[in-house]
This record gives sequence, C-alpha cells and structure tokens, in this order.
Amino acid sequence: MPEEVIFSTERRTERSEIATMLRSVADKLDAGEPVTLTAGDQSVTLEVPPRPTFEVKAERETGSGPAELSVEFELEWPEGAPETDESLSIE
Repeated sequence: MPEEVIFSTERRTERSEIATMLRSVADKLDAGEPVTLTAGDQSVTLEVPPRPTFEVKAERETGSGPAELSVEFELEWPEGAPETDESLSIE
C-alpha cells in the first residue's frame, strides 16, 4: 500500500530533549487528547484512537559505512483493522 508522508523531521537532539518530547506525547495519549507535531512551517494534529497498534523495532543497519543502530516506536491505526492483544514491556 502506498504511503503519503504528511509530516517528517530529523535532527540530532539531546537525549533529555527527546525524553521530554516522548513524555509530552505520552501525556497526550494518556489524557486522550490529540497529538500535534510541529517543526518549522510543518504541523499536523492526530487524533489517536483508544487502541492503536503499537510497534517497537530495534534495528542494525549495515552497508558501506559503519553500522548504525536505531529504535523506532510507531503508533498505527488503519481503518477497519482488527485489534490484537499481544503484550509488550519496555524496561
């Protein structure tokens, strides 16, 4: 299925600032409030449903340069998708 990117930003950021942004998103999710993403002249507000799919992925990318590690947290809510009940813990 084709994707349409409606917001994208990437920059080096201090861990403490990343933690603050993640806490802000967590607070919005916990309160059932919309999440607004803003960077420069881009802005998008998302209404996250009560039970989105939550994906966590850790990757190692290898190729021509040094290996690069990443962790991705993704919330997804496709229309009409069945809910799953798999458990996850993050420590």
